[in-house]
Amino acid sequence: MQKHLEVALLIRRQRAVALAALSAVAVLALGACESGSGQDAPRAGASTAPSVVAPGKPGEPARRISPEEAARLLPDESPNGADFRYAQMMIAHHRQALTMTELAPARASSPQVRKVAERIAAAQRPEIDAMEGWLKNNGGPREQGAHDHHSMPGMATEAQLTELRGAKGRTFDELFLKLMIKHHEGAVTMAAEVLSQGNNVLVEEMANDVIAQQTSEINRMRSL
Repeated sequence: MQKHLEVALLIRRQRAVALAALSAVAVLALGACESGSGQDAPRAGASTAPSVVAPGKPGEPARRISPEEAARLLPDESPNGADFRYAQMMIAHHRQALTMTELAPARASSPQVRKVAERIAAAQRPEIDAMEGWLKNNGGPREQGAHDHHSMPGMATEAQLTELRGAKGRTFDELFLKLMIKHHEGAVTMAAEVLSQGNNVLVEEMANDVIAQQTSEINRMRSL
């Protein structure tokens, strides 16, 4: 899992560098607009349209381009197959987590385990809504071919879920924590993969949230 986290952090740093560059371009564009609105009248025949100063490549000077050309230079963040696959699979992954947490109030003996289950449910329901909303805004689910959701990283088998449903007290607590830690580790793996393979910034943000939140929960569950 450490390797996946290192990959995710690298992706985040690369995104931060790109955003910083875009912010610099935006500031330069604003400056160009403001300079064009000063007291000096424009020269006859000169264009009054605002321009953007685009940084040149190493060793090359900066150049002024139109806002339209600057927009075309922005990276294409349209969703790709990895983004759709992640959203669809993570919805199913989260739903299994909710199935597990729903058992805790009646079957767990530890108040700490019940509290962990409550926090997980409170976090993952809105995340499901967000991913379903993202899919709807981007044309809906995409055909992924034959796929067994239980083959996703960290997913509990039907036999394990049956065992969890039949457990109670301390036995439930121990099995719940064992299965949920594995489940969270699988979610972190999936999130790290989409950070390296996906293309959409909103999916990236959701994946980063999963990594941060579920890594924290893994550490909390291991301490119980």
